[in-house]
Amino acid sequence: MKAPAVPASLAAEAYEFVKHRILRGFLPLGQVISRRKIAAELGMSFLPVSEALLRLEFEGLLESRPRAGTRVRIPSREDVRGHFIVREALEVQAAKLFAAGATPEDRNEILKLAARVDAMSVSDQSLYLPAHEKLHRRIAEGARCPALSLAIEKTHALASTWFCVARESSDLVAARRHQDLVEVLIAGTAEQASEAMREHVHRGMENTMLRLKPYFRLRKAYGKTFFRSEKRQKQQLAAPGALN
Repeated sequence: MKAPAVPASLAAEAYEFVKHRILRGFLPLGQVISRRKIAAELGMSFLPVSEALLRLEFEGLLESRPRAGTRVRIPSREDVRGHFIVREALEVQAAKLFAAGATPEDRNEILKLAARVDAMSVSDQSLYLPAHEKLHRRIAEGARCPALSLAIEKTHALASTWFCVARESSDLVAARRHQDLVEVLIAGTAEQASEAMREHVHRGMENTMLRLKPYFRLRKAYGKTFFRSEKRQKQQLAAPGALN
């Protein structure tokens, strides 16, 4: 007998609900996901919730273990490095195409967006993420390649979970980091724009590695253990040597 079909609208609703919570940091790295709680909150059965979680696992936002459950994925160093290798290839190409063919309206808009992103980076982290995503998406749109724009949007969705980790004081942050990048994209050659974006992505990888350092250790030491208690997870992060 075939399993009952899940209404697409219910599965989509559950998917968007959980994804939003992950990308905005309400479900932090390593947090175990309770199908029962999500189903209760949304007033639906386990079936559409399970389908939504499978989709999020396929996209790299969640991970599962037999008899342990499902949690927000804790990345490894290799995960982060691989992500930024792909992101560099995509965004460097977008910068090159933008510099070569963007309209005056495109250039004026990203300059304003860059100033907003730099301001949000030091004043409001909750607004920084959507502003940052919008800036990079707008650069890709100015490159006039929809497939490239879509691919960049997907890479940012995954990395958003990593940016929700509290920033350390040693983060490599420049007050005009995005404005400096955009000025090269606006006034520089395609080659100069490519190089500026490459340096920008590399700096992003360095910052991300710093943010996630304790989580790399947590994954290495307790990779097969899913802590259902947030208190227990915080204890492991605070354990001696967690930042080494």
